Amino acid sequence: MIEEAERILGHTFANKDLLRVALTHASIADTRLVSNERLEFLGDAVLGMLVCDYLYDRYTSLLEGELTKIKSAVVSRRMCARIAGELGLDRLLALGKGMKTRTALPSSLSAAVLESAIGAMYLDAGIERVRAFLMPHLAEHIAQAATSGHQQNFKSVLQQHAQSRMGAQPVYVLIAEQGPDHAKDFQVAVEIGQRRFPPCWAGSKKQAEQSAALTALEELGLMARDEHGHAVYVGHRLAEPADELAADLAAEAAADPSEAPTPPDPTPDPIAASQQPADTQSAA
Repeated sequence: MIEEAERILGHTFANKDLLRVALTHASIADTRLVSNERLEFLGDAVLGMLVCDYLYDRYTSLLEGELTKIKSAVVSRRMCARIAGELGLDRLLALGKGMKTRTALPSSLSAAVLESAIGAMYLDAGIERVRAFLMPHLAEHIAQAATSGHQQNFKSVLQQHAQSRMGAQPVYVLIAEQGPDHAKDFQVAVEIGQRRFPPCWAGSKKQAEQSAALTALEELGLMARDEHGHAVYVGHRLAEPADELAADLAAEAAADPSEAPTPPDPTPDPIAASQQPADTQSAA
């Protein structure tokens, strides 16, 4: 069990008792003081600090409230349980007989074993060793959480750009509507100054406005499409994604003549280049 855990964690423990305790649930421990609960407490704090540090460094344009939302999603019990399951760490948790009869391990226990392992690694090797293990597993989830938070913010992004770069406010114009009252669709276009961008249909005015804002951002070269059809913020320099896959997709989108954004303006852009890919389906 110890060797398998070390393989999963990518770390050989100098003090293997720490790892042994991290994998010991209270249901099988002689006392709760020698279970993984104290390490879980420590690991939770280490996890939160590393995520906050990563967010502060990568998402320089986000305010405290936005950063907190992303952090909450990434360090949640559900996310920790998911990562523990992906790694196979939850299978190594030593349980009492009563707990072993369960058909599935509760998510709270799966999350706890990840956090306790983080706490054990921190005590054994320090914060940088934990960072090296943890962040590659979290980076994609952080990007997804950031994307989810920004999917409905195309209007905000467009407004910031229009005000700072075009000297005008975006105006959303209702072009048409169709269908019965209980299932009506709306077509909306956005205008900035004398320029009207292509209109978009959606099942609500709010969604249509978001889609219209995204279309305008694409027309302005602030966003491009990756090979999966996702909108990638490129601004006036390619975004710095959280993982290599996202970087490759952004590079492909920029390199493809059929999808490349308009040439960049050398003036500094008000929107942070570290903003992550957004799934257009949520805004459509």
